[in-house]
Amino acid sequence: MAEQRVSQDARVLLDTTLAAIEVPDPAIQAVAQAELDAKTKPRGSLGRLERLAAQVAQIRGGVRPGLLQAAIVVAAADHGVTVEGVSAYPQEVTAQMVANFSSGGAAVSVLARQAGAKLTVVDAGVGAGTANFTEGPAMSEEQALEKVTAGIELAGELAGEGVSIVALGEMGIGNTTAASALSAALLGVDPERVVGPGTGLDAAGVAHKVDVVRRALAVNRSRRGRPLDTLAALGGLEIALLVGVVLGAAGRRMPVVVDGFISAAAALVAHRLCPAIGGYLIAAHLSPEPGHRLLLAELGLEPLLDLDLRLGEGSGAALALPLLHAAVAILEEMATFEGAGVSDASR
Repeated sequence: MAEQRVSQDARVLLDTTLAAIEVPDPAIQAVAQAELDAKTKPRGSLGRLERLAAQVAQIRGGVRPGLLQAAIVVAAADHGVTVEGVSAYPQEVTAQMVANFSSGGAAVSVLARQAGAKLTVVDAGVGAGTANFTEGPAMSEEQALEKVTAGIELAGELAGEGVSIVALGEMGIGNTTAASALSAALLGVDPERVVGPGTGLDAAGVAHKVDVVRRALAVNRSRRGRPLDTLAALGGLEIALLVGVVLGAAGRRMPVVVDGFISAAAALVAHRLCPAIGGYLIAAHLSPEPGHRLLLAELGLEPLLDLDLRLGEGSGAALALPLLHAAVAILEEMATFEGAGVSDASR
């Protein structure tokens, strides 16, 4: 009875969050762009930096969004599919890397410090991970819903601490296989189009991984209906938590910086649950993983960076954060032609 009540409460929280997410107001974006056009520079000369500033203003609900306080959420979990030999690393590396995050020695730890971002590491299912989804669903719908709502609650806690922009990160040996299965199912494409080397598989390893994803899709065919069903059948506990973070952040008017392939898969699930979140998403970079380009295209996102990054952890999102800070600073601090007494050649 208690479990049923928890599930009902989680469903209410999810439904309430979805109802609270509004499409960002395009009128605010237009006003912000007009403000940028009045700055002491040729119109549009800061390119995508201007569009980023206008997008952040639109998301935050005003042309003075304030300097951004960032948090990078790194969700970690294990995956039962690792028994199929889909990763170059053993499963115990997930827990070892979580310890590395916490001690400040991982790449994202260093990059978060450089970006001035709060690093939040969440154990979404380290040790007690998902089931092997080649034999049935990765998790129950109740488990998926529980993690999604935990992510929503985490976004709310971060907002309460003054965080105004959230970046996504993840850790989980085997999670590129889960992201590949989710992507193939949600995009309706053959696994060969989305499966890549992950942590460093050779050609034979990639071919085996394609076969594993095909088996997972076949076994779970009847369980793939609504987005939450697909997430439960083929996803991971950390992916589910990130779905909730995306939704919770959007519900609180916070931009969401999407890292790589796995984070983008979570963003697509969130988008299928609530298309309005599209306007809140910012793609940090383009991963060499073949499925990442397809996910970004489906979400209508253009990556800020293309550095051949394939680490995950939120590393690409951390590198993109200074660009977001710079964009907002231009909007907040740069002088206008009128204010600086500079002649505007366009008038």
